[in-house]
Amino acid sequence: MPTRDDPVATPRTTDQHLEFPVTERHLQPLLHDLVGVVLAPTSALGDAAGQIRPRGVQGVFHADARVLSRAELRVDDQEPEALTRGQVDAHTTRFVGLTRWLGDPGPDPTVRVDRVRRAQSTGLSEELHVVSTATTPVRATVSVDLGCDLAPIEVVKSGGGAAPLEAKAGQPGQLSWAADGITVTVTGEAARVDATGERTTAPRLSWPVDLAPGATVTLRWRLTVDDPNAVVTAPTGPASWSDPEVRADDRRLVRLADRSLADLRGLRLADPARPADVFLGAGVPWFLTLFGRDSLWAARMMLPLGTELAAGTLRVLARRQGTRVDPATGEAPGKILHELRRHEFALGDAGLRLPPAYYGTVDATMLWISLLHDAWRWGLAADQVEPLLPHLEAALGWLADHADADGDGLVEYVDTTGHGLSNQGWKDSGDAVRFRDGRLAQAPIVLAEVQGYAYRAAVDGAALLDAFDRPGADRWRGYADRLAGKFRATFWVDGRHGPQPALALDRDKRPVDSLTSNIGHLLGTGLLSADESAQVAALLTSDALAGGFGLRTMSTDDAGFSPLSYHCGSIWTHDTAIVLAGLARAGFADAALGLAEGLLAAAEAFDYRLPELYGGDDRAVVGRPVPYPAACRPQAWSAAAAVMLLQAGVGLYPDVPAGRVTVRPLAGPELGALAVDRFRVAGTPVDVHVDRSGHPTVTGLAAGLTLTVDARPTGGPVPSPRRGQEAGDSSATTSSPSIAPVGTKPMDS
Repeated sequence: MPTRDDPVATPRTTDQHLEFPVTERHLQPLLHDLVGVVLAPTSALGDAAGQIRPRGVQGVFHADARVLSRAELRVDDQEPEALTRGQVDAHTTRFVGLTRWLGDPGPDPTVRVDRVRRAQSTGLSEELHVVSTATTPVRATVSVDLGCDLAPIEVVKSGGGAAPLEAKAGQPGQLSWAADGITVTVTGEAARVDATGERTTAPRLSWPVDLAPGATVTLRWRLTVDDPNAVVTAPTGPASWSDPEVRADDRRLVRLADRSLADLRGLRLADPARPADVFLGAGVPWFLTLFGRDSLWAARMMLPLGTELAAGTLRVLARRQGTRVDPATGEAPGKILHELRRHEFALGDAGLRLPPAYYGTVDATMLWISLLHDAWRWGLAADQVEPLLPHLEAALGWLADHADADGDGLVEYVDTTGHGLSNQGWKDSGDAVRFRDGRLAQAPIVLAEVQGYAYRAAVDGAALLDAFDRPGADRWRGYADRLAGKFRATFWVDGRHGPQPALALDRDKRPVDSLTSNIGHLLGTGLLSADESAQVAALLTSDALAGGFGLRTMSTDDAGFSPLSYHCGSIWTHDTAIVLAGLARAGFADAALGLAEGLLAAAEAFDYRLPELYGGDDRAVVGRPVPYPAACRPQAWSAAAAVMLLQAGVGLYPDVPAGRVTVRPLAGPELGALAVDRFRVAGTPVDVHVDRSGHPTVTGLAAGLTLTVDARPTGGPVPSPRRGQEAGDSSATTSSPSIAPVGTKPMDS
């Protein structure tokens, strides 16, 4: 294992998806079979037996440093045999093991060890319960071997590590390590400490145990971290969002909501300068920090439970809004941050090197605008909106002055540094933007969904400017109209399943003609006409995209498709949920229900902790989703997708400033009855119940809000797609879509 100063292989692509040269392959560690506990900014990953071994990504992490690289339990120098494990509460897991060499002879085990691991915001604790049902006394020695390397998270992510640090013995039962301004302390209650000789880098806590027949003993040790230079901290109080009660015919909805909300409580982080401003860290283990895009989407999904999380997220990002043009960091006036780290995030000498505050994202600024708008629609008070209006105007200024470098009326990106993110949309791996024949598109890149985000941000910004008597609203409505016309003229191509929006335009403004999930993000933005929305819905329900447990990121018809590619064929939980919600609100119930069933089946397979992404194989391949081996779990926008699914199920769509609430349920005959108590509209608890026929009942709306109940929209089935180009023709031709009207309007922006 290389030390912290050893070189690692240089990645050929960027950010989360890493490809290393054939020579000296330092592979990204696998995560799919590890067991995690989290209470941000602390997380721990170990194996199924509860052991934390000095390999891969196993360890205890605090913010962006691995503060414990080893915690191996032994009894008489033997490892207990793993039996089972289970979640005790939101931040605690119990591991059960057997010590069959102890106790009574015979086939039945009579001595077991239960290891209860609990994450804490400042560290971690364990209780070791040695339980005997033997008829004779039991004598043994229980020990925990420890190690600390303080490896930065990016070194661990790229398959490296660091040399174990020497431990220092302190007070009885205590060990400590210190480096880089971080101090790590382990205390074993009544434990003996061995940290001499060879054990200076592998210290041991041990306890002699004498058990009478039928007795139990409990041993304890705890880890605490002092990390004054961390860029994130734990919130000062409990979660501010409501705790909904969910009842459903489909019990998977209940289990998914319960597990997801527990994980979300563990992912809460705060700004050290303003600890009352809470946001969600993106995910364990790689991204447990502030991420513009991830934190914004997660807060947006959580709006049905209250606006406090959205307000905190908006304020944290507003304080770091760009003020100057800086190519090295990607900063520009009005631009919203991509990610925040303690130090440079470097993966290889000539590979990815991101500054501590990095702005290389094309979409976070627009998502910030729309989150402010949507929070206002859900009832964010005017006195919280108004202080953010200068930041809104600055964000719109970035959209006007910096988002369209070549002045063609479309939003594009390019990394000019050579060591930043080569792709800056949500699909940010280096190979994510590919033509139908598999060729990589060259930057500058104009992504399809980003144009939808820009249209929506312009319309949302205009609504806020009007509502708060600020100038400029007409300018932004005009911007949106011109963008829609430009998109319609340049993005639509003839595909295998009929007309489709291209994934992107490349540097020569050629449509990148692969069929991807990106087009689903256009639903509900207002950029598409009703006929175009119907055709997009048809494409999203094709087996090529929807034949797995959710929505594939790239269709099986495209040459670049691979079911375990990070962005070219895998299934992302949040992506599926966003598209599902857009389909539901636009009236394409059957398409939305198909994706909902895929997500619920995946949730069941993953013990209701939906990962960041998973394989895009057909459902029949193994009968369950194939794990993506390096996916974050838990992950904020994957967990928050459960709330988005509940909202789509009951169909609650408020517009508090306009004094109206619309209910358009997806639940009913296919999904079954669904009831959610304690959604929150304008700060007031609201209960929504939908019976098996699809009839909704809403109680608790604040005075002054008018309820409108829409029957399930009658847009009918999506039209049958017409055949486009032959499979072997990879050229893309722009065309106007020829689609039969279906009488359904896209979501109001």
